[in-house]
Amino acid sequence: MNDWPEGWSGDNRGSGYGRGSASARPESARVMRQVRRGTPPPGPGPSAPPYGAGVPQQPSYADGQGHGGDGYDSGYNTGQVYGGGGGQGPGRQVRDRPAPNWRRRIKWTAITVVTVLVVTTVGTYFWADSKLNREVDLSKVIERPGAGEGTNYLIVGSDSREGMTDEQKKDLHTGSAEGKRTDSMMILHTGDNGATLISLPRDSDVEIPSFVGSESGKKYPGTGRHTKLNAAYAEDGPELLVRTIEHNTGLRLDHYVEIGFAGFANIVDAVGGVEMDIPQDIKDKKSGADFMKGKQTLNGEEALAFVRTRYALAGSDLDRTKNQQKFLSALASQVATPSTVLNPFKLYPTMGAGLDSLIVDKDMGLFDLASMFWAMKSVSGGEGTSMNMPISGSVGGNLKWDDAKVKKLVEELKNDEKVTVSGN
Repeated sequence: MNDWPEGWSGDNRGSGYGRGSASARPESARVMRQVRRGTPPPGPGPSAPPYGAGVPQQPSYADGQGHGGDGYDSGYNTGQVYGGGGGQGPGRQVRDRPAPNWRRRIKWTAITVVTVLVVTTVGTYFWADSKLNREVDLSKVIERPGAGEGTNYLIVGSDSREGMTDEQKKDLHTGSAEGKRTDSMMILHTGDNGATLISLPRDSDVEIPSFVGSESGKKYPGTGRHTKLNAAYAEDGPELLVRTIEHNTGLRLDHYVEIGFAGFANIVDAVGGVEMDIPQDIKDKKSGADFMKGKQTLNGEEALAFVRTRYALAGSDLDRTKNQQKFLSALASQVATPSTVLNPFKLYPTMGAGLDSLIVDKDMGLFDLASMFWAMKSVSGGEGTSMNMPISGSVGGNLKWDDAKVKKLVEELKNDEKVTVSGN
């Protein structure tokens, strides 16, 4: 039995192309054999001759076109490469990833950043607004002067020891007196012609006018009584102090801001201290001041001692008010620096320390407070004016204001004009 396909006997291959042929005519085209995957169909069939040891038996072709009897198509005749296309084998092609859409990414990144900033800003605003202590009711002040141009703030530093421990009182040299008085009072005017900061000496001689008690609601008639300005605060608090200043100057005060001993020291510590150029050696046992002349950074305890010192100064209270102006302007400048404003680990403790310790009027808003700080910073930067209330002499141990200069000063402030009056 011949194991080769028809026309391919082992003895008669003379007409074929290949080994031992004398003819130059090539053999007819034939289809390349394909190796099928899987198990060959059952049943007998022709088998390939042994090609040598270890060569496996090859499947037969059912037709002459290279197709098996079960319809298997190798893909060679259609140009399909084995393992390509939708195959799942290791030769599978991997599609290229599309190029990233950078415009889309930048757009969504910008939207995310803006959203975070808006949420943070709104949240910070409501947090800060909720911490303001709006305790002073200026509607209780009677017979007020007419409003002028610009905005006038009354800034008060009190000796309140509220919330302080015995150790803090000792460290800050505050003593343990009950109640609260004021050692510093300033009027800050803001307007189109720059800021003007005017210190009102605590020993200023003033008349206590008629007023309505802040707690009792009872009206007290004026008797022409004269006393030191800080006595008005001690007698009936912020409302009487505002009433007294307005009565003696004719200038309407739009907002009230007060800070106590502990709050002042906490703010200074929160910003990391304030640099001051101290013009002379200062040593005062009562305030705790002990400074050498020159530039130095004051912490909260040292700053409080500096602004309270008067017995070691030649001009006593007048020199103290000048030091207070310098320090508060430097503090405002320090708070408004990028290193504080842009650093949340510094900004929030500073805001927390300040807002917790400030007492303001009921109409004071955060924007009013920010405007006040920026105006004080401008005074420190030389863009504004700082001065003491003009003094003409003394009466009964109190400092008497120069009536003519005070009248001129008030007119300029009410009309928001550039201040030409000089103080002591």
